[in-house]
Amino acid sequence: MESLVLDPTLILLIAAFAGFFMAFGIGANDVANAMGTSVGSKAITLKQAIFIAAIFEFLGAYLAGGEVTSTIRKGIVDPNLYANDKNIFVIGMLSSLLAAGTWLFIASRKGWPVSTTHSIVGAIVGFVIISMGIEAVSWGKVGTIAASWVVSPVIAGGMSFLIFLSAKQFILDRKEPATAAVSLLPIYSFFVAVIIALVTARKGLKHVGVPLSDNEVILITIVFGILVMSITSLLLRRNKAAIQQYGVESAFAVLMIITACSMAFAHGSNDVANAIGPVSAIISVTMEGEIESKSSVNSWVLLLGGGGIVFGLAMLGGRVISTVGRKITNLTPSLGFSAEMAAASTVVAATYIGFPISTTHTLVGAVIGVGLAKGLAHLDLTSVARIVLSWIITIPAGAILTIFFYMSLKLGFNL
Repeated sequence: MESLVLDPTLILLIAAFAGFFMAFGIGANDVANAMGTSVGSKAITLKQAIFIAAIFEFLGAYLAGGEVTSTIRKGIVDPNLYANDKNIFVIGMLSSLLAAGTWLFIASRKGWPVSTTHSIVGAIVGFVIISMGIEAVSWGKVGTIAASWVVSPVIAGGMSFLIFLSAKQFILDRKEPATAAVSLLPIYSFFVAVIIALVTARKGLKHVGVPLSDNEVILITIVFGILVMSITSLLLRRNKAAIQQYGVESAFAVLMIITACSMAFAHGSNDVANAIGPVSAIISVTMEGEIESKSSVNSWVLLLGGGGIVFGLAMLGGRVISTVGRKITNLTPSLGFSAEMAAASTVVAATYIGFPISTTHTLVGAVIGVGLAKGLAHLDLTSVARIVLSWIITIPAGAILTIFFYMSLKLGFNL
């Protein structure tokens, strides 16, 4: 069995940089999933979005980012194939992180909302092809992931369309919309609370080490939903005069802030694995000499991932937030709320059935759905086409960049 000939200290330093760089890309790009609609609908400002997301993305990544994470995301390849090629495996993981981070940096500079999961998947596909050959890739897994390009946006778009139409019929178009909002928005808040709690439990808190059965999770989320519904009802009744003065959209804006905070936490807890998974794999090989399908996560690695997400958000996050919140369609709080609720619902459903899904694609599909609810003329089709094109080239871009970094690192380390 091959021993690791690379210098452990140097490898760990490069891995820390590459993991931080990848997390930077996650913060710069994927945070639009949580904040794009809130900013676009003017429920909060861009500075407030960055402040809120920085807190909740970091908390989600650090507190619920995972005690155990997959070594190679989404089962693209069996890591045991590299048991006798540990040096190549380490170089491949480093190359994948650098490639995915580079693509996310480029996309964020352009304001393209792309999938961080698809970025790392494409990068790993490139590594497997260059190191093991095209037949070593689990193309069935890749095909399932690619199918989510179509399935998740369509489902989320349809749901957001229906949610907005229900809000329009039962609240916005009523003779006294403020009264209707006070009566009915608590019901919407109940479903939002349940959905967000399920997202957090299924995509984040399951890793904290609290063993909860499916029935316990459902019971807790229902109780949480009732609590949030009660608080929402109290707040709306106390501020009914202000809602009548400023308009019914102000009532939806309150729900938007709650939804954005919760989605930021859930997103940070889930997508930080795209950065720390390969880092944990490198640490496992470097320190223990073993390649595992799952690796334990050190607290400093979660801190690295959380810090990178916040830094990327602060430096480049505004560009993608602007694309999702402003360039697809003009959003109001009711439209933004409908999109956010639909996206969260789709993520929960996909998580339960085990279907690989991109939160970016889901949220963009939901925003397109509410735009269609207003009419096709309200959609910026040029922006939509540009976004879809960026989705299509993400996996190939990740693969090509990985091959470049792989050959460079291999040459640099004389392997």
